[in-house]
Amino acid sequence: MSAETPVQSAGTFTRLRLRFRAWRGARPFWAGLFTLLGGLPIAYFPYATLKLGTMSIAMATTAGAGSLIIGVLLVTLGLTMWFQQATRVFAGVASIVLALVSLVVSNIGGFILGFLFALIGGALAVSWAPGKPKAEAEGAHDADQGPAGEGAAEPAPGFAAEPGTSYQEPYPGADPTGAPDRTPENAWAGDDAIGGHRVG
Repeated sequence: MSAETPVQSAGTFTRLRLRFRAWRGARPFWAGLFTLLGGLPIAYFPYATLKLGTMSIAMATTAGAGSLIIGVLLVTLGLTMWFQQATRVFAGVASIVLALVSLVVSNIGGFILGFLFALIGGALAVSWAPGKPKAEAEGAHDADQGPAGEGAAEPAPGFAAEPGTSYQEPYPGADPTGAPDRTPENAWAGDDAIGGHRVG
């Protein structure tokens, strides 16, 4: 599909993909996904029973209820990052705190897997910031640019440059008309500037 192809003429899958990409770009998507993935092993492992051949291994601990609460909270925080972007900083900090608590409550943070996912998701949520709309970004860029695409300095009020001449700001204390300053304290410096000598 070329850049000129309208979205309406694209296939259903392409339209859904573009809509999902726009939805994903307006929120901390990866932060919420990592936080969700971090909550699942933390809540699952304390209640899981693994079977190795004829032997079953139960990993249930006395802290199973605490692990379930932490896992459910992490899943809730991940959904909050997706649908309530204004609370992303709070959700990110809470995810980091819950990930650290899960190390001592829930089988070493869901065997380190849930801990790492929740920690990365919380850090991404705290660092995420909404992007500026394209029109605003281009407007701010054009305002900083001069007429030829370069930063152009505006002449000071009262010093209008003649057409076809370059503008040069006078040095401090100079006359706007361009005549050298002949006040007594500047007379010696003015004579030196034009190569003359003061007599007397």
